[in-house]
Amino acid sequence: MLLGVVLIPGRAFWDLDLYRWWMWQGLHQGVWQGIDVAWVYPPGALLPMLVAALGGTVGTAGYATAWSLGITALDAVALFALLHTPAWAGTRTTRHRTTAGAWWWLAFLALLGPVAMGRLDAAVAPVVVVALVLGLRHPWLSSALLTAAAWIKVAPGALLAPLFLAARRPWRDVVAPAAAVSVAVVAIVAALGGLPYLTSFLTEQDQRGLQLEAVGATPWLITSLWSDQVLVHLNEPLVTWELIGPGTQLAADTLGGLFFLALAAASVFLWWRRHELDGRLWRSPRVGAELLVRGAMLMSVVLIAFNKVGSPQYIGWLAPPVAVALALKLPHWRTTALLVAGIAGATQVVFPWGYDGIIAGHPANTLVLVARNVALVVLLVHTVLELLRQPDDPAEAADADATNASSAERDVPSSIAVAGNDSSAVQAADASSGPASAR
Repeated sequence: MLLGVVLIPGRAFWDLDLYRWWMWQGLHQGVWQGIDVAWVYPPGALLPMLVAALGGTVGTAGYATAWSLGITALDAVALFALLHTPAWAGTRTTRHRTTAGAWWWLAFLALLGPVAMGRLDAAVAPVVVVALVLGLRHPWLSSALLTAAAWIKVAPGALLAPLFLAARRPWRDVVAPAAAVSVAVVAIVAALGGLPYLTSFLTEQDQRGLQLEAVGATPWLITSLWSDQVLVHLNEPLVTWELIGPGTQLAADTLGGLFFLALAAASVFLWWRRHELDGRLWRSPRVGAELLVRGAMLMSVVLIAFNKVGSPQYIGWLAPPVAVALALKLPHWRTTALLVAGIAGATQVVFPWGYDGIIAGHPANTLVLVARNVALVVLLVHTVLELLRQPDDPAEAADADATNASSAERDVPSSIAVAGNDSSAVQAADASSGPASAR
């Protein structure tokens, strides 16, 4: 907040000034984005932007302060949810709680820096944390929260796929709430007269090129360090820096198609994994939680890795699955947590601190971005491998031990049982004759 409002507002909180301008247009000129004109965001994005307008729309400082306080409140709600998430221990859910997820969440926000607060994604990330915490116990509420968040910024909608697969009654508990929230949003937008622009956010960014920070732009980014054929260009209408050179437009168009194919492939992979686990999901809450949270991580990293847009705030999508997994004490998440934390730290180095150097072609700054993008690919591969891992759930192991013990007792030969009874009788006789002999 200090960086964005006082120290470097023009660099860290640039988007907030744009939000403020949009709200000024709506409040003073009656022109609302997504209602009266096409917009790059879903119509629900008006809600957090309008709440921040309580701080004023004339100057950026007041608006940015109100926005920062609102995001802080949302982060506090996410922190509360993480601190009150019962962890799975042994054979059942216990009241034991861990602070690991909460501490990691705070560390991640600090590592990501100003974009963890000064972008629209900052308003939906805490909502996703709460939704994942509620995922298995109250899937209907989780679905409603994810759908509402998706009408603010599209990305959380992808997490409905793992929620659907992890829910016992997916049509009732996931599809129905999502449909109800969507119908409510459409009805409100229609009542305001914005139905013609309801889905404009799906097409407004079709003309984007290959953004400088995108994972798919990495080969051209490296080439730009030594070749004049690849240039960094400002897309003025969208205010984004893009790469122009041989093959960049083809790469952007290819990623535009691969993006949806990759999401579909990830969904099919999760469906296959759910089929492989089958009844174990219902016998073991931990197995279901792993599918939900690791599936959420897969969808989130796919959204970034196959995107021709590589805005730094997208990294915030990776945080909720890790924080919730650590709060639940799910196994094998340490490597993922370290990877995501490192990616967040590198992203802050890239933006806002090193961004001018990357635009200017400074090798050191550029190589930090290259390393960050490589780490995202590593995270994608690691997530797939972890999903393929056979769950090692203590609850299942305890149940298996109890079953084996019960079977062993049933299979004891009758002769051993008789011998045991005879031995007991002999011991009883000895016990009764002992004192008589002494007398």
